[in-house]
Amino acid sequence: MTAEPQVAEASSDAVESRGMMALRRLQTAASRLAAEPDAVSVAGIVTEIAPSYFRVTGLSPFVRLGECVRVENAGSTLLGEIVRIDEAGVTVKPLAAGLSTGIGARAWRQGFISIRPHDSWKGRTLNALAEPIDGGEPLQLGARAVLPDCDPPPALTRQRVRTPIKTGVRVIDLFTPLCAGQRIGIFAGSGVGKSTLLAMLARSRGFDTTVVALVGERGREAREFLEDALGNDRSRTIAVVSTGDESPMMRRLAPKTALCIAEYLRDQGESVLLIVDSVTRFAHAARDVALAAGEPPVARGYTPSVFSDLPRLLERAGPGAEGRGSITGVFSVLVDGDDHNDPVADSIRGTLDGHIVLDRAIADQGRYPAVDILGSVSRLANNVWTHEQRGLVLKLKSMIAQFEDTRDLRLMGGYKQGVDAELDKAVDTVPRILEAMKQSPDHAPSVDPFQEVARALTAPIEKSKG
Repeated sequence: MTAEPQVAEASSDAVESRGMMALRRLQTAASRLAAEPDAVSVAGIVTEIAPSYFRVTGLSPFVRLGECVRVENAGSTLLGEIVRIDEAGVTVKPLAAGLSTGIGARAWRQGFISIRPHDSWKGRTLNALAEPIDGGEPLQLGARAVLPDCDPPPALTRQRVRTPIKTGVRVIDLFTPLCAGQRIGIFAGSGVGKSTLLAMLARSRGFDTTVVALVGERGREAREFLEDALGNDRSRTIAVVSTGDESPMMRRLAPKTALCIAEYLRDQGESVLLIVDSVTRFAHAARDVALAAGEPPVARGYTPSVFSDLPRLLERAGPGAEGRGSITGVFSVLVDGDDHNDPVADSIRGTLDGHIVLDRAIADQGRYPAVDILGSVSRLANNVWTHEQRGLVLKLKSMIAQFEDTRDLRLMGGYKQGVDAELDKAVDTVPRILEAMKQSPDHAPSVDPFQEVARALTAPIEKSKG
């Protein structure tokens, strides 16, 4: 009599166990299919809408950070990226500037954004999603799809950086010369001539292709830069534009898209000039995304992930593996309030292979490019200078330092000629050097900066002043 309930109970447990195993197998199969966006459609429900993000339930077990979701509601389609995953749901930042969805709308899993660069993209202007915005023909897509968040080449497989590059900008080629594969930053406040200097660098003839990322720029300036600054070089330039009115997601994506294109060309063996204007606005966009994901601010509102995103982005530029090409990176850094020690500028300065500082006081004197010669450094300059050139540059810098240190003394009338021979030489020589450094986009590119400075120093004073 007592054995029958035990048998029934054991049978019930076996059925329940088989049912649990079947459910696990079903869940495993569903997860495996969900890992392939084209294999099965997975959707969740929009349950919360905030000014800069929305929440979706039902997708947490099937998605990863960085994947996209598509929301269709009232005839409109909204694409967003997942920036946070928790048990209750996912947080999505829209790629468009506005939110056009409602509570209860279905959010479909789309997978990761991918880009297919191709050689035919030269001369075209794209948005951050690598879609043409210049009114031209549809883009031809390459054979291989790459994700915007790629890893840089392993450090020990990269080529050494040794090949000098002539930019044609006299003050840079003389005092902060560059090498192919170098990464340098241009640090400047607003209105000091940063964009003009970038335009001059974009015309450098030592590169096969130029890739330009305009991040957070004014719409007016974007067209002016492409049409006026690049001019005849437009045919060998690929531009990725995300203006300031676009969403933080697009502004954060634009330099990554540009780097994907530059990496493709580098792997084809080309020497690529990459210009990103500006990295600071990329950091601002990354901060907006991280704050929406719930990260705490740690330094002037910036979150910890911003300071890990910056080196990941910057390290992707540089030399490729042996036998490949190189990416020479020029990154503009907009220093807030002319504070060159703000957290973003300080982090970037430590990552790059040099920095060119533009000074507002120099610009106010009408000296353009407004490069602070004493505050600018190229860490690879010794690979460019000969022994004699290095000695000459150090001597010129020494005279400029002495000239600047005694400026107040001379303004007060405390300087007398003949008392200090070194100071006399600096007072006579430095104004000619600074005059020779002046250069505008309308001037012909510099060919031999050392010879040009030598001619300026040996010219009569009246001629040099004229």
